[in-house]
Amino acid sequence: MAEPTLRAFLRGDIDAANFRHADHVRMGFEILQHHDFPNAAVAFAGALKQIAARAAPGKYHETITLAFLSLIAERQALGAHTDFESFAAANPDLMYASVLQRWYAPARLMSDVARKTFVLPDVAR
Repeated sequence: MAEPTLRAFLRGDIDAANFRHADHVRMGFEILQHHDFPNAAVAFAGALKQIAARAAPGKYHETITLAFLSLIAERQALGAHTDFESFAAANPDLMYASVLQRWYAPARLMSDVARKTFVLPDVAR
C-alpha cells in the first residue's frame, strides 16, 4: 500500500482500515510543516473526524488526537527535522500509541469525556 499523502488525508480520502498509527504520526508531522499548531490542530482533527466517521461511529478520539499532535509539535520544535524519516528515527516512542500512558491513566484516556473533548494529562512522568 502506498503511503497516504497530506492532500488525500486533509480531504478525508483515506481508508481507515489501512491507516496505521505511524501514518497518523506522519500526517501530523507533515501538517505541522505547513501550519502553526492551532491551524494544524483544526485541520488534523477535521480530517481524522471524517476518516473515523466512515470507519465506525464514535471512533474519533479528541484527546488522543490533540495529545499526539502536541507531542509531534514539541518534538519537531526540539529537533529541527526536515523529513519524516529522520523525525521517526529520533522519536521511536511516538510510533507506539501506548506512549500516552506516560501522561494519562488508562481510565482517564478512555473516558467518554476524553473521547469528546481534550482533557489534560493526569499522570506525572
